[in-house]
Parts: sequence; C-alpha cells; structure tokens
Amino acid sequence: MPFDLILRGGRVVDPSQKLDAVTDVAFAGGKVAAVGSGLKADPGTEVRDVSRYIVTPGLIDLHTHVYWGGTSLGIDAEEFCRLSGVTTAVDTGSAGPGNFAGFRKHVIEPSQVRILAYLHVSHAGIFGFSHRIMVGESEELRLMNPIEAAKVADANRDLIVGIKVRVGLHSSGTSGAVPLDIALEVANEVGMPLMAHIDHPPPSYEEVLARLRPGDVLTHAFRPFPNTPATAQGTVKKAVLDARERGVLFDIGHGKGSFAFKTARAMLANGFYPDTISSDIHQLCIDGPAFDQVTTMSKFLCMGMELSDVIAASTVNAAMALRRHELGSLKPGCVGDATLVTVKQGQFDYEDVVGEHLIGDRKIVSEGVVIGGRWWHPN
Repeated sequence: MPFDLILRGGRVVDPSQKLDAVTDVAFAGGKVAAVGSGLKADPGTEVRDVSRYIVTPGLIDLHTHVYWGGTSLGIDAEEFCRLSGVTTAVDTGSAGPGNFAGFRKHVIEPSQVRILAYLHVSHAGIFGFSHRIMVGESEELRLMNPIEAAKVADANRDLIVGIKVRVGLHSSGTSGAVPLDIALEVANEVGMPLMAHIDHPPPSYEEVLARLRPGDVLTHAFRPFPNTPATAQGTVKKAVLDARERGVLFDIGHGKGSFAFKTARAMLANGFYPDTISSDIHQLCIDGPAFDQVTTMSKFLCMGMELSDVIAASTVNAAMALRRHELGSLKPGCVGDATLVTVKQGQFDYEDVVGEHLIGDRKIVSEGVVIGGRWWHPN
C-alpha cells in the first residue's frame, strides 16, 4: 500500500517501543505503516520535513470534559486538541446514562478528534458545576442509576471505556463511599474498569483505594491536603503503595483543584511516578491553572521526570489504562495518530491549584498533529 504521509527526519520518541531516534514515520490507510530511515515516497505521498520537531504517538488526555453545550463544564474538543497536541480526548463522566445518547450524537460522532468516554453512574453525569452553581451529583443518591448505566455502557462499548464516579465532600457530600460502591457494582456487571474522582473527605484516600480493583484508575492522585497520598514526613502512604502493588492506576487529573506541587515533589522524590498524566480540562480551568495537556506534562518535566517518562504517561500508559492497545504507539498497524512537539528552553511560570508557583526552565509546546494518518489542522 502506498504511503499517504511521511513525517521525515524527526526525533521519534515512542516509549511503547523504547524508541528515541531520528527517523521517519509513514502512514497509510489510517494506520502507522512503517518507521525507519529513508522511507520511500510514492507520487501521491505527502512528505513533511519535521526535522525540527519531536514526534510522539498521538497524545491521550485520559481526563477531559468535552460535552460542549451539554454540560456547563464542557469545552470544545477539536479546538482544545489542536492546540494541546491531543489526538484522543477521554471524557470522564460528563454524561451519564440519561444523556449519553446526546453526547454521542451531537459531540462524539461529528468530532474529527477521537473521543472516548467513562460513563457516569449518576443519571445525568456532572450537570451542576459552573462558576456560579456547584452541586455534587453524587450527593443525591436518587440520581444513582446503576441499571441504566450498565445497559448504556454495554450498548456503547465502541466508545465507553469504563465507569466514572465522583466521591468526596464536594461531589458526594456526606454520602461517603456509597456512590463508589454503586459504581463498582456497574463496573463489575459490564466487565469494565472504573475511574474514581476523590476530593475532600469523606471518604478518605485510604477508603477509596481499598475498594479499587486492578486496572481501576484513581484520578486526582497527586491532590493537595486533605486526602493527599503523601505523609507529613514526605513519604508515600502505605495504602498507596499497596494499591499500586495490586494494579490500581494513579492518574493526575490536574483540573481546578486537584494537583499540588508539594504533593508531586514528595511522590516523585520517593520514585512514585504517576501512571498517567492528564489535564482534567474543563471550563473552570482552561484559562488556568491547568490550561491544557502539554502544560500539565511540562510541569512534570520541570520537576525532574525524564521526557520519555512524561510521554509514556500520556501515550502508551494511557492506552493500557483504556485497554485500547492500538492507541499510544507508533508500531506499524497501530492507529495513525502522532503528535509533534518542541521543548522550549527559558523561564516559564507554572501554577498549581493552591497558588504555588514554579519557575521551570522548559516547556513542551504542541506543533501539530496527525489524526488517522492525515496531517490535521497544521499550525
């Protein structure tokens, strides 16, 4: 099959193949066709000189809110992804079983960017969060809809990758872990992983972790006090280490209130890296402090993570969490998505959710994306 597109001469960083080399990447029929030096172009092949850029598998943002127009939190996926280098946006619970059909028809299906979703166990998802109104959907147990959630998840397995629930004082009030137990019942019924949001207690970080199964995701994993994974002495809590040992995954989910430099420094100092880095982008944090996926990745780069580890946490690790192994890799036969970035040198001001600033010396900048083997929205 002739190549549709060749990215020529970029620094290809693909942790799924332990690859970091200057080489070419070719695409055909919507998939990665070949990786190697001097790939031959056919008469109809588009060839792009990307020698100034780093080429990675298409970035996956494991925690977004992109039900634009359907919820007050939703942002426009295509605009966000073009600017942030994201080729797969995973919506985490914006929609529940009562409104997923609208999310699918009006947002996901028309989108040029791939959108996957965790389905909220609450009937209408996250419906009551804006600058003026903040109502925790999990606080009202009458909204928990496990029977319909299982039906909708089963009927939409092409797009739904798991079940979402939000617990904590701001999202479940005094209901504690009850919504989590209901969501786990749904996840077990449909054989899908669960993503759990956590904010202020109740429940405690430990109570949530104790319930999670191998392959389940705890998002907002590096959140500030209270409900932080680190002790006052700067060590990692035993419950956190035990959960990782049994296969629970730890996702960043930066957002408006869920990421602190103090927590991250403690965790990284102990060698406890996040499994996945995600932005939790929505209307309340897109203008700061999260901004986008590459800014969130940049914070970890500036805190000492190696570039390859940062990229892995936004590509192959996220694909594994989604159980979509055709994503997050530039192996031939995988989905033909790629992200082009540069790492700028300078002085960059980063802020966490509690107002602490970090002056970093590097910034990851999106320079363009390939989606489905085609150059998409070139800068």
